[in-house]
Amino acid sequence: MRALCWHGKGDVRVDTVADPKIQHARDAVIKITACAICGSDLHLLDGYQPTMASGDILGHENMGEVIELGSEVKNLKIGDRVVVPFTISCGQCWFCQKGLFSCCDRTNPNAEMAAKAMGQSPAGLFGFSHMLGGYAGGQAEYLRVPMADVGPLKVPDNVTDEQALFLSDIFPTGYMAAVNAQIEPGDTVAIWGCGPVGQFAIRSALLLGAGRVIAIDEVSERLAMAEAGGAETIDFSRTDVYDELMKRTHKRGPDSCIDAVGCEASGHGATDAVLDKVKAATFLATDRVHVLREAIMCCRKAGTVSIPGVYVGMADKIPLGAAMNKGLTIKTGQTHVQAYTKPLLKLIEAGDIDPSFVVTHPASLEDAPEMYKKFRDKKEGVIKVVLRPGR
Repeated sequence: MRALCWHGKGDVRVDTVADPKIQHARDAVIKITACAICGSDLHLLDGYQPTMASGDILGHENMGEVIELGSEVKNLKIGDRVVVPFTISCGQCWFCQKGLFSCCDRTNPNAEMAAKAMGQSPAGLFGFSHMLGGYAGGQAEYLRVPMADVGPLKVPDNVTDEQALFLSDIFPTGYMAAVNAQIEPGDTVAIWGCGPVGQFAIRSALLLGAGRVIAIDEVSERLAMAEAGGAETIDFSRTDVYDELMKRTHKRGPDSCIDAVGCEASGHGATDAVLDKVKAATFLATDRVHVLREAIMCCRKAGTVSIPGVYVGMADKIPLGAAMNKGLTIKTGQTHVQAYTKPLLKLIEAGDIDPSFVVTHPASLEDAPEMYKKFRDKKEGVIKVVLRPGR
């Protein structure tokens, strides 16, 4: 089959590789009909995520048609159209039983490696390094899906691929970010990053009762999409974010702040952002955390900072004293996707949200290397790329 493979920092290629096979009785194999490039995939392209190996197949936003099933998978049948959560979860361990699917205890075969870096291992993830399981991703023609009796969600005929695909990651991720923000009716929510996750966080915050959402970015197309979704906007390349948020909130600060950027934050000359870039370039730090620092400083006293943006390692100069003395709540984590897919599908079917709004660049799988670079470099108005194998 054809698949997008990682070959080193800045080097992804579409290669011909072996087709996946059933390896366990709880496996399925699907024929990919649509997959997408995620912002966290760019951390792999840019070399931020450790334990990648040349030839690893990328992609964790996947859907398709079931073509093979293991003997223990009774909830699916051949021909079913399914969307697949990026978190691989067993459904049986202590964490899964509590709905904490991204903390699954049983799906990372390299748990010891992850525990050395993190204290304990999270769940295995599709296409996201050997530390997190070494599972092949779905930017390919076919995908092996472990624990297929727990993760994949059947997609009804009246929901298109472009509407269903983002139930694999960015819609639940944006929604969980808003849930973690502990929004009360009428609250003001500030969201850093108007990429795909930020766009869903904006709409989710409003669905959950926010009175105002203020979105922060510098890319005009992203800011325009945020405004179309109901947000006020701040262009951080033109305006001091802290001063502007204080002005708009009568010096109190936003009730909740969402960091939808993660480990590659930019800061347009801010001293801490410049130092982050130097340290990352010289291997003195792994993550650039300008946005997290800013969110902590901007959030109102006794407010909440929610972090859906992906961080991969160590960072410094985090204003922990401000967080403690202001009494902030900080909530973060990989998304418990399986907890959200069914309720969010109901919102789609009811017409409360159409996730296809975020798609700006449909493309073929063969176009993936070029589209990765355009997405990373924010060229040609790219916000979300959907790839179609075989086209």
